[in-house]
Formats: sequence, C-alpha cells, structure tokens
Amino acid sequence: MPHNNAIVGVLKMTITSKLKMIQRVQRKRGRPRAYDHDIALTSALNLFWERGYAATSLDDLSRAMDMNRPSIYAAFGDKQALYRQALDHYRARVRMAIKEVLDEERPLRDALRDFYERAIEMYLSGEGSGRGCFVIGTALTESVANSELRASLAEGFRGLDRVLSTRIALGKQRGEVAADANSEELGKVASAMLYLLAIQARTGATRKSLGATVNAALNTICAKATA
Repeated sequence: MPHNNAIVGVLKMTITSKLKMIQRVQRKRGRPRAYDHDIALTSALNLFWERGYAATSLDDLSRAMDMNRPSIYAAFGDKQALYRQALDHYRARVRMAIKEVLDEERPLRDALRDFYERAIEMYLSGEGSGRGCFVIGTALTESVANSELRASLAEGFRGLDRVLSTRIALGKQRGEVAADANSEELGKVASAMLYLLAIQARTGATRKSLGATVNAALNTICAKATA
C-alpha cells in the first residue's frame, strides 16, 4: 500500500506539472503580439492610399499591419477611426515638411521650388505608378457623406492658403514678387498648383511634365521678380 501511494503521488505531481506547462503555453499563444504604433499606422496609411477607403477591408488592413482584428480594434478603434488617425498622421508629416521647406531665410523662388519638388517625390512614390496626394486621393471622396471630415479638410485647405500667402507676402516685401501683386490671391494659386500636381501624378504624368507645371507656377507667382 505505501508503494502504491508513492506511485499515485508521483503521478499527481507529473500531471500537475504537465497542466501548468500547458497553461503557460496557452497564455503565451493567446497573448497579443507586440507592435510599433507608428509602423502599424503607416502601413494602414499606405494601404488606404493605394486602394482608397471603401476598397480597403479590415482583412486587408490586418495583413498589412500584421495585427489581428481584435488588436486593431483595441489599438485604433474601427476602420473609420483608423482611417482618421492615418489621415491625421499624414497631415502632421506634411505640415512639418512645409514648415521646414518654406524657411523664411530662403529666397521665395527657391523655397517654392523645393516645396513643389518634395511634393512630387511623395506623389510619385507609389510602387506601380504615381499615387498622388493621400488627402485628395482618399479623403475628398469620403468627405461627401461625412460633414465632420469635410469641415476638417476645408480648414486644412484654408490653412495652406494662409501659410503660402504669408510666405509670398514676405517675398513681396523683399522684392521677389511684383509690387502690385495680391499675396492672398497668389497663395491660392500656389495651393491650386500643388493640387494640380497631385492629380497629374495620379493620372500618370511624367516627372518632366510635372516639372513643367512647377515652372509655370513659379513664373506666375514670382512674375516680374528676379529669377
């Protein structure tokens, strides 16, 4: 009998040890993978950029972000919330680039050329063809039925007009723009040229063709100024 009790005790210990090991493995397998927030958001942004909002499914996003659906919901919310975060991420990056390139110490024509050239680099960065501007390519379509998004975009466009108008006004003070030019109107022209570049890139325009559009913009804005 003592011998049997010892065997039973050993079996209990073995079974208990096995159960604990199984539980540890199950907990490890069920634990969500660690992720980098910015990398995951950028992956979602690129997918929305390539396919548009409506054509991008949660399954597509899950594969691109290397995250399962529950993890995406936990980190970003639903598809619409994820898209808005991707849009905000894109706009923040663009604002930083604009602030850098329109440095007030630079000649206006050089600053604007760099402003457009950097935009072209981004607009032609698609894998297969030029993908244009993320905002124009995706957000404008969605804003038709989304008043909140539409208002946000409108304010963003007005903000770009103000930034460019202010920079052009400074150039006017320095004699880089015609003395009788209207800085606010030229700011709108500068913005419109940027949107035109985005559309042209999206429809397959070459870098040379886009460069010609940039030259036309600069000659219009800096007319009568020394090149």
